Amino acid sequence: MRKIVFLLSVASSTLFFAQEQFQPAGSTLLETIDGDLDGDNIPEKVMIYTTKDEGELGKIREIQILKKSNGKWTLLEKSRNAVMESSAGGMMGDPYQSTEIKKGILIIIQAGGSSWKWDVTDKYRFQNGHFELIGTSSSAGRPGDYWKDTDFNLSTGQLIFKKEVENTAEYGKSLSETYIHKGLKIDLQNRNQEKQRKITLPKTKEEVYF
Repeated sequence: MRKIVFLLSVASSTLFFAQEQFQPAGSTLLETIDGDLDGDNIPEKVMIYTTKDEGELGKIREIQILKKSNGKWTLLEKSRNAVMESSAGGMMGDPYQSTEIKKGILIIIQAGGSSWKWDVTDKYRFQNGHFELIGTSSSAGRPGDYWKDTDFNLSTGQLIFKKEVENTAEYGKSLSETYIHKGLKIDLQNRNQEKQRKITLPKTKEEVYF
């Protein structure tokens, strides 16, 4: 029992020092996740903060990835563009859903809307010295009208688009298209830009935004 208490105490102390050292002034901790992100079998620590700084759609969020080296925490990377602002979910409010680490991949899930809803899941891998977006999947629509699903593998360039239409009288027939679009470079630093990236699919003429 004493050993368990000691280990919990050490873990709490480690989290406290990591948080205290790099936490933005006036911010609050939204979530923390542990997992190996650079393939060395040593867990990194992902910290997500709600800062005191205001953006156009609420408080700005900051994500930090910390690495422990020689017994000390160092900042591997941080960004204020990967996690959306606190009120960017529209009528649903806070868009932040969760962050996960699976098989070395950093996964960030966000969602929002009202009667029309949307969600997006981003996957990042640590490569070329920083966290690059290797895949993003999203859905958007409203029950009874239509639902769009997009799955974009940035590593291969393959983009799979599907639009399932229920209200065909207003929105036409259902559509699908697979398209190859290579060369798009997105990472933690430039993920959510004020002007969204757009790909117009050649067959369906549908516009896909990132």
